[in-house]
Amino acid sequence: MKRVVFNQKGGVGKSTIAVNLAAAAAKTGRRVLVVDLDPQGNASGYLLGASDGDATSGVAGFFADQLTISLYQKAPRDFVVATPFENLFLMPSHAELDELMGKLEARYKMFKLKEALDALAAEFDEIWIDTPPSLNFYTRSALIAADRCLIPFDCDSFSRQALYKLLDNAGEIRADHNPRLAIEGIVVNQFQPRASLPAQLVAELEDEGLPVLPVRLSSSVKIRESHQLARPMVFLDARHKLAEEYAALYQHLHGAA
Repeated sequence: MKRVVFNQKGGVGKSTIAVNLAAAAAKTGRRVLVVDLDPQGNASGYLLGASDGDATSGVAGFFADQLTISLYQKAPRDFVVATPFENLFLMPSHAELDELMGKLEARYKMFKLKEALDALAAEFDEIWIDTPPSLNFYTRSALIAADRCLIPFDCDSFSRQALYKLLDNAGEIRADHNPRLAIEGIVVNQFQPRASLPAQLVAELEDEGLPVLPVRLSSSVKIRESHQLARPMVFLDARHKLAEEYAALYQHLHGAA
């Protein structure tokens, strides 16, 4: 199963959700790969710490390799690194992705990620893809490669306005390039149940028939500690409410898959 976490709006928790759901999957014993396509590298930093790494390894190395003509191209597995967490692996990001994007677009390499992840699916039970906050080459590549799409929603009116366009964009990718892509659900993030506006916004999305997932992710300062220590919530404090919510959300997704 290949899932992409996608939203064109920044600051909605894409990297946090992708990493924590991948970690929840790994903790159940499944072999899991995270692919970080965002040049900012937030998912990579979350799992490996603050190192920028080597531009020839990880996702940047993989895409650079697609621009070369050689009989000795590396296998996709060569761009995967281990993380400190059992069963959890990473194709790390690098800032060089920004420089590569124009060349990749010009040579129409948008299906190369799909080919690589299809090959890696033989080794990994699940692949989670983190994306940049824009509909660019890397995001399109991820939507073409994925089976399912999760959309973070952070309970404000601006996120709601962007949601409809986002659903249209995913539908266009499905129609043109990837007929198996399904919108698995909208992940309600930083939810405050005692505040009236978030509850109202979520209820309105549900009334419209949109696929809002039943498990809400709470707003918590604990997530900042999780980021700072580079430890996903289920490994930092499995009994914390937010860690339990991530575990419950993963179980819901796994059971529905």
